[in-house]
Amino acid sequence: MKKLLFANAYFYPLDKKQWKAKQPYPPLGTIQAAALMREEGFEVSLFDNNLRQNAEEIIPILKEEKPDYLIIYDDGFNYLTKMCLTSMREEAFSMLRQGKQQGCKTIVCSSDSTDHYQTYLKQGADFVLLGEGELTLKTLIQALENEEDTDKISGIAFQKNAQNAVQKNSKRSVIQDLDTLPMAAWDLVDIEAYRKIWMAHQGYFVLNIATTRGCPYKCNWCAKPIYGNRYNSRSPHKVADEIEFLMNNYGVNYFWMCDDIFGLKPSWPQTFREVVKQRQLNFKYKIQSRVDLLLKEDTIAALADSGLDTVWVGAESGSQKILDAMDKGTKVEQIYEATRMLKKKAVKVAFFIQFGYLGEQEEDIAKTCRMVLDLMPDDLGVSVSYPLPGTKFYENVKKDLSKKANWVDSDDLDMMFQNTFPPSYYKRLHRYLHKIYRRKRGYQTLSRIVKKPFQTTFQKLKWVTAVAYYEPSARIDAWRLKKIKQNYSS
Repeated sequence: MKKLLFANAYFYPLDKKQWKAKQPYPPLGTIQAAALMREEGFEVSLFDNNLRQNAEEIIPILKEEKPDYLIIYDDGFNYLTKMCLTSMREEAFSMLRQGKQQGCKTIVCSSDSTDHYQTYLKQGADFVLLGEGELTLKTLIQALENEEDTDKISGIAFQKNAQNAVQKNSKRSVIQDLDTLPMAAWDLVDIEAYRKIWMAHQGYFVLNIATTRGCPYKCNWCAKPIYGNRYNSRSPHKVADEIEFLMNNYGVNYFWMCDDIFGLKPSWPQTFREVVKQRQLNFKYKIQSRVDLLLKEDTIAALADSGLDTVWVGAESGSQKILDAMDKGTKVEQIYEATRMLKKKAVKVAFFIQFGYLGEQEEDIAKTCRMVLDLMPDDLGVSVSYPLPGTKFYENVKKDLSKKANWVDSDDLDMMFQNTFPPSYYKRLHRYLHKIYRRKRGYQTLSRIVKKPFQTTFQKLKWVTAVAYYEPSARIDAWRLKKIKQNYSS
C-alpha cells in the first residue's frame, strides 16, 4: 500500500499577526483531500504544519514514515492562503526540496501554485494541481501507480521532458455534488493541540467546517483560482452530520463556517434551521456573508434560530462610489439595514473594511470611518487593497508590481501600487480607524456602566480604561495622517 504524506503551506507562527490572535484552525481542505485518498485505499498521514515553526520540522517525519508521495495541499478555505504570502511560499519550496531529497514524488495544490505553476515546478514539484484538487489528485496518483500516461489528465501541470518543457493540461470542472465527498479526516489532526491554544487565550474552542465552495459574485478584486465563479453547496443534512460528529467526538459546540458566502442557495438557511431543530443540536457558529443576501426573506431569523452568533460581512467601504468601482453589487444603505437587523436578533456583526481601492479619495475614507462609528460593529478587520492574479484589479495595477507583488505576512499591509496617498498613509490609516473605533466603544461602555453599575465586568472596565490611551493616540494619528498627506501633495 502506497503512503501519502499530506501537508499544507501555512505556518501560523510565521504570521505574527495571526499567531498573536491565537485562533488557529486545522487545515480543513488538506484533510478533506486526505479523506478521499484514504477512501481510495491509500495509507495517508498528515504533517500538520499549522502549529509548526518552520518547514525543517518535516524532515524527521519524512525519514521515519518514508512516504511515496509528499502532497502539499493548501487549505483553500483559509482566506490567508489566497494571499500567497511570500513567507509561506518559501516554506512550501523548502518542503518540496526536503521531499525530493527523501525520494518522494511531490505534488502541490494551492492558490499560489495554480497562479505560478512554473515556479513551483522549478522548485521541485513533480506535478501541480490546477484549481480544485481532490478528483485530480485521485486520478493522477492512480495513473502514476498504474504507470499510465499523464498527458490527458485534466487539471495538472508538469515538466514534460528532460528539457524541462512545461505542459499544462486542460482545466478540470469543479465538483458539483459535494455530498459525494467523504467527511474530512479529522482523526489525522491533533485536536487537543488546537483546543489548548484556544482555551488558554480565548476561553472557548472553535473548529472550522465548510458548507459550500466558490462564489458567484464578481467583485473585481477577489481572486478565485481554486473554485472559480461556481457556487456549490453541501446539503443541510450532510452539514448537520459533520457538526453532530464533531460535537459527539470532540466536545465542540462552536463552529467557524469558513465558506466565502454562507447560505446563498435559496431556502438553505431555512432547511438548515429545521434540521438543527429536529436533531436538537445546540451549538453556536459564525459565518461570512453579504448584506444584500442577509436581507432576503427571513434569512436573518433562520440563521439566528439555528445558532448564528457572529456574521462577518464584506462592508469594504462606506462610499457608494467605491463599492460600485469594486463591482461589489451592494449598497451602503444595505450595510446599515442589515447591521441593525442582525443586532436586533442579538447576532454580533463584524466588518471587513478595505482602504486604498483605485479612485478612493479623502472624502471616501471619511465616509467609511463615519459608517464604522455610526454602526459600531462588534469586531473590525481593516486591510488595504491587495492585487491578486486573475482579477480585473490586478490587471489595472500590475505595472506597479515589479518590486513587490505579495505581502510577506498578513500584517504587511503594504500598498504595492501607485495610489492617492503613499503606503505610509494607509498603514497609519489602518491604525487610526481601529483607535477611533475602540475609543468610541470605551465611551459607550462607560455610559452603560454609569446607567447600570451593578452589571460592570472586568472586560467592560478594560474598555473604559483603554480610552485613556486611545483618546490622545487617535488625535496624534489624525495629525500624522494630515502631515503625510501634506508632504505627499507638496
